[in-house]
Amino acid sequence: MAGVSEGASGIPDPRLRAYVLGYEGYLLHGFEPGTHVGMPASVLTVIITIGESIEVPVSSHPEQAGGCWEMLASGLTVNPATIAHNGFQHGVQLGLTPLGCRALFGIPAAALGSWIVDLADVLGPRAKELRERLESAPTWPRRFAVIDEILLRQVDPVHWDPELTHAWALLSGPDPAVRVGAVAEEIGWSRRHLGQRFQAEFGITPKDAARIARFERSHRMLRNPMVPVLAEVAAVAGYYDQAHMAREWRDLAGMPPSVWFEREEFPFVQDPPGADAEG
Repeated sequence: MAGVSEGASGIPDPRLRAYVLGYEGYLLHGFEPGTHVGMPASVLTVIITIGESIEVPVSSHPEQAGGCWEMLASGLTVNPATIAHNGFQHGVQLGLTPLGCRALFGIPAAALGSWIVDLADVLGPRAKELRERLESAPTWPRRFAVIDEILLRQVDPVHWDPELTHAWALLSGPDPAVRVGAVAEEIGWSRRHLGQRFQAEFGITPKDAARIARFERSHRMLRNPMVPVLAEVAAVAGYYDQAHMAREWRDLAGMPPSVWFEREEFPFVQDPPGADAEG
């Protein structure tokens, strides 16, 4: 039997959009048991399961043992994680901005680093309420509305200094030609000062932020139904050549893109935002 991937994408309440980029509800079933690669990304990951826990046998932090979570949060990382599955997964994934980590958890993204933690450790008692209400909600829009309600009660608005905000926007943004030295010059800081301030807030270096953004561009292209040739992906994403992209993928995903493309059979495929899917 071929696996089935169902779900929906949701857009947070406008008051949350500086903190949460989106909601991705997923229901996957009928797959053979296996593993799925959790990729590095320029957002922090929050997952709330519905029903079964999520198993992460290999964490993105080299010193963290694997484990199972009903709800989890993880920071910015340049290391992949391995997610095991028995052919079924059901839940909601949130993409938090680093500013959202400050506003919702009261800590910088650097405090999480590459660690995976129980969501209750950073969200507090509202995490239990969130999962219980998600499990009882009958549709994806209702679930997303529950998340909006609870996060709006949790959020404590904060502001970065404008230089740090601009540096993050440039280094994690769409420009494939961005360079750390040019960003430091643009905001009026030395490269060393930028590196210190950046890593203290985000837990990764400016160079790694640019690497992750480049990796994400290539990853998005490879997920397109009409996948271009790898050399074209490398050029558009900002790599020197296809060999450079393959090396970076080995570091960030644990395998070159050609191998990932062949092995990945447990994708998160969502409906367009606003779809009223049952789940």
